[in-house]
Amino acid sequence: MTAHGGEARAAQEERAAEEERAVEQALALVGRQPQAAHRPPDRSGATTPASSPTPTPTRTPTEPGMRTGPAAGARASGSPSAHGASSAHRSPASPHAHRARATTWSGARALAERLGRATPLPAHRLPLDRALGHVLAEAVVALTDLPSFDTSAMDGWVVAGPGPWAVQEGEGLLAGRGSTGPLPDGQALRIATGARLPADATAVIRSEHAHCDEAKGLLHATREVVPGQDIRPRGQECRSGDELLPVGTVVTPPVLGLAAAAGYDALVAVPRPRVDVFVLGDELLTAGLPREGLIRDALGPMLVPWLRALGAEVAEPRRLGDDAEALRQALISSDADLILTTGGTAAGPVDHVHPVLAEIGAGLLVDGVAVRPGHPMLLAQLAEGGPCLVGLPGNPLAAVSGLLTLAEPLLRGIAGRTAQDRYRAPVHEEVHGHPHDTRLIPVVHRDDRVVPLHYNGPAMLRGIAAADGLAVVPPGGVRSGTEVEILDLPWASASPWTEGCFT
Repeated sequence: MTAHGGEARAAQEERAAEEERAVEQALALVGRQPQAAHRPPDRSGATTPASSPTPTPTRTPTEPGMRTGPAAGARASGSPSAHGASSAHRSPASPHAHRARATTWSGARALAERLGRATPLPAHRLPLDRALGHVLAEAVVALTDLPSFDTSAMDGWVVAGPGPWAVQEGEGLLAGRGSTGPLPDGQALRIATGARLPADATAVIRSEHAHCDEAKGLLHATREVVPGQDIRPRGQECRSGDELLPVGTVVTPPVLGLAAAAGYDALVAVPRPRVDVFVLGDELLTAGLPREGLIRDALGPMLVPWLRALGAEVAEPRRLGDDAEALRQALISSDADLILTTGGTAAGPVDHVHPVLAEIGAGLLVDGVAVRPGHPMLLAQLAEGGPCLVGLPGNPLAAVSGLLTLAEPLLRGIAGRTAQDRYRAPVHEEVHGHPHDTRLIPVVHRDDRVVPLHYNGPAMLRGIAAADGLAVVPPGGVRSGTEVEILDLPWASASPWTEGCFT
């Protein structure tokens, strides 16, 4: 190994160690309950005494991007240490101060998921008609053999022994009827799909493969009869006690069908996380064409269905404008499991997210991520064990980046969902990268490659609207044919994507 290669590997290992320390220190804040004048309502109706002892965290967060409520509070008072210890002697507006505190993209995602798994929702028992979209908290174990008795797989004739067979008179065997006596050798009896087979049956002959000589009362097979053909034997699908579905399975319509077939009336599942979306900005219109410096709100209509596709229950977005007091009241009164804000995460004159979080004593866990677009995103834990908050940048594609970087893994952790298998695919052409940060680029799958899409600026949605995934491009970019990690969009497999005019 060359000296240069050894240095690169050492730097990579150091970054990984720093990310791990950052995650551990952020999780240590979850149990911390700083005193605050306001707190979210307790869903159970119980109150927490104001004199409750405050657990002492096992570590003091000193990694870049990791701040406690008091450290965050310094920002509101204009202290030069507003951006954490690492930037105590720099101006808060300094780009170097932002670089010092930004969390790596992979570290931010890992932190968000582990934070979610550290604060799981309690499981509850749901009847089948209410369990759709929830995540199994207990495995589905077969309560009986499936099928629970030998059944016919086809409409036709059940026969015993070699043919031809004497036809028994009567309506035959129908599904849902009780057991019958044994079928004697050389006999045939009409049978419907799903009907219970009589004892000593050899095979089922499909109606189209049989000829009945009514004059002689004999049944002839027009094809070779193999013992056991078109019979579903008891336990063919599973035996009683077999695990059918593991913990972490998302309840889909087929899952409901399997659970019902296995004898379940209800499932033990984790509820869907509840999310509040607060849209910030006085410049946003909810209808009509942009005018007089006002623009349409693209995030409210986009985030709600996107979050629902991720398995969350989402109320209609609340539009708060650039009103710090309205934001504070919304945060302290929310009983959601996760709060999303849009815009206001930078340091402009009407960017109120940081000051309000400091005022209510929130713990700021991620303050900026080394990713483009979306670097001003943030992750916080509200005071007194309140919900987590993900602050999304106001630019639409930057907000998508924040959604996939922080909100999606956090929701997955809270709901107990398993992560999709990570995979990589080669890019169709060279992709320019940022000098220092990860880039997320909309792509569309074409055969065994992904094609980067144009219109991928922070304020643009034209590219992501045609995409079925995002490519994770490392700092410096990649050449054509290089494999990169792909983040699938939740609806990718259900849409007939085309390149159109976006490539």
